[in-house]
Amino acid sequence: MQALILAAGVGRRMQPLTQHLHKTLLTVAGQTVIDRILDGLADRGVTPVTIVTGYRADELTTHVARHHPHLDVRYVHNADYETTNNIHSMALAFEHMELDEDVVLIESDLVYEPRVLDRLLASGHPDVALVDRYRAGMDGTVVSLSPSGRITAVITPALQPDNFSFTDKYKTLNIYRFSAALCRDKLCKLLTYYTSTFDRNCYYELVLGMLIYVQQVDVHAEVLDGEVWAEIDDPNDLRIAEYTFNPATRYDTLTAGWGGYWTSDVLDFAFIRNEYFPPPAVLSELRLNLPDLLHSYGSRQSILDQKLAWALQWPAGLVHAVAGASQCYPWLRAWYAGRRVLLPAPTFGEYPRVFPGARTYLDAPGIDWTEVEREAEEADVVVFVNPNNPTGTLLATERIRRFAEDHPATTVVVDESFLDFSDEPSIVGHLADGALPNVLVVKSLSKVLGVPGIRLGVLATSDPTTAARIAEETPIWDLSSVAENFLEIILKHRPALEQSFRQTAADREQLTRLLKDSPGVDAVVPSGGDFVLVRLTGDAVAADTAARRLVERRGVLVKDVSHKMGDGRGWWRIAVRTPRDQDRLAMALHDLGGAW
Repeated sequence: MQALILAAGVGRRMQPLTQHLHKTLLTVAGQTVIDRILDGLADRGVTPVTIVTGYRADELTTHVARHHPHLDVRYVHNADYETTNNIHSMALAFEHMELDEDVVLIESDLVYEPRVLDRLLASGHPDVALVDRYRAGMDGTVVSLSPSGRITAVITPALQPDNFSFTDKYKTLNIYRFSAALCRDKLCKLLTYYTSTFDRNCYYELVLGMLIYVQQVDVHAEVLDGEVWAEIDDPNDLRIAEYTFNPATRYDTLTAGWGGYWTSDVLDFAFIRNEYFPPPAVLSELRLNLPDLLHSYGSRQSILDQKLAWALQWPAGLVHAVAGASQCYPWLRAWYAGRRVLLPAPTFGEYPRVFPGARTYLDAPGIDWTEVEREAEEADVVVFVNPNNPTGTLLATERIRRFAEDHPATTVVVDESFLDFSDEPSIVGHLADGALPNVLVVKSLSKVLGVPGIRLGVLATSDPTTAARIAEETPIWDLSSVAENFLEIILKHRPALEQSFRQTAADREQLTRLLKDSPGVDAVVPSGGDFVLVRLTGDAVAADTAARRLVERRGVLVKDVSHKMGDGRGWWRIAVRTPRDQDRLAMALHDLGGAW
């Protein structure tokens, strides 16, 4: 059995990384792409290996000669690599190869674990393609399969229209095993004819798809079952591959990114969101509207405020829509610069960041109102995060209202980003008719509505001066058209939203029970939010070690907040997810065994 590696391309999507380096010489987990491919072939006795070169050919051949001196490697050069595609490279290769053995075809932008190649070689079918179930982050050629696993259609990107559905399709890995008979009698002839007569700047899958369509060949699909692989077309793919194949760096990659996890195979208990909203009906309507929304501007601010007020069922005159609560933190810093600020400690990191000189009152977890009252005597601005993040401490809304009434000269900032998951009402209900003008409510809606990808937040105030400040700071077209349409849609789904809050609270109790029985857990703090705070038996160093091992070994991410608590103990904040996900977390913790 012999191999063919297509490596002629410039790798334009990988620039600037490939501007002065051949694409196959990029490294993933300390090893170049080409070395991984050649080592895998050599270990399995697949030889000779033909490599089609083009861009930076000398650099590639020199590297291969130096690092694989005992491997039978042959080269075919595609001099027209800048104006042709892989169909021409493959046709050239077949013209120069002795097609008396089966051919393993591998494109040169692939990184995979050895058992992927084993899966191909072990197949009992003469003509085989490796495929995987389609998921986020994939692109390129896909296939349809018959119930028996035979490929029935090869669909290149050019044949995928706007309304193309990937739900029942499979992504090709671009790793094939073709029998010598197929290569010699049909594939080689059609490749040569097509490239010489029609087009040299397309994909070889087009020709393969023709043969399958006219039923001249049966290609069986081996569907991967957990085997790990990655295609590296651009720098983002390279980052994903590094995460995939270098477990020791996964935790740092995730925590440095602060999001963007949709292409990472990780179960995320660090970031907080409503797992039960939006329901499928909302997603279906958004999906239907998306093409029009992407081509449309959103409405002016007054209309956005009105739509948000309707969605929240809050008085319209109090509501100011913002692109996520994070938009308002720089405003708070500017508005209250030079003022004496009082914060809970610990709390959400944006508050200490925008008020670095603030005094604090202790959330132990749990606060002492006597301490708050005493410290507030020296404060112009007092912040209540209700429930607090990361402690989960829930304050009675009535007690905050009385505090605001008793301190009319003090600005009271109330952050209610997680209040919906508790039984406490919003303080906004007390702001009607100009009441409590010293209260400013801040609320992140992304977590509550389960759409962190749509940046949504709200400020509420009954004070005309503060309202004017917000209006002055808010840019035109502050929300995207997608976010605006989402607000319109959820009006029809208020019962589902309320149910999602109740279900999340029930899941929070299940998570609490699971964690209390988990090794390494000393205590679980009662919470009013859609997260819980966990005190570990080990110290802060042990907590960091365990969090890293969870990602490396089980693909589970938790939020280590030991540095926020400041007592040297190990503390994690764990988001509420579905019972199934929470069972997986519990199993992962039991696998660690508390021996951190």
